[in-house]
Amino acid sequence: MTPPGTTQRFTRPVRPWTPSLSSGQLATVLNRLRSWNPFDGGALLDDVAVVLDDVPPAEEGTEEIAERLRGHLVRLSNIAIAAEAERDPAAARLIEQARTLRGEDLPDDYWVAIGHLRRLGWTANELLEWLVAVRCLKEAE
Repeated sequence: MTPPGTTQRFTRPVRPWTPSLSSGQLATVLNRLRSWNPFDGGALLDDVAVVLDDVPPAEEGTEEIAERLRGHLVRLSNIAIAAEAERDPAAARLIEQARTLRGEDLPDDYWVAIGHLRRLGWTANELLEWLVAVRCLKEAE
């Protein structure tokens, strides 16, 4: 063991560290990380089950379910685009269908709204299955 105070010190000059991002850019990254919602396959399947069930959801909850399904479609579409899914015609069709459905407002008529919710749920489920098949996502539990 070396006695204290007798260790060799390095004398080679070292450049001071400079951050690769400005403080504003670092703040932007931090804010994005704080607001990030990770993909939750279980929640997606729960929402899909609610809208594809034999018993339709209550009228009061349709807007909330539609908003959650739109969020799921955004995440799934982003994952598929990052995986260059547009090269696969089936995936490209699903991504385009997801974009179209996300942009549509929930109809005022309850039964038409249920049909819209089911299209949202079906598209989300199909896109999830495609991503699992090509191993971009693990199968949701």
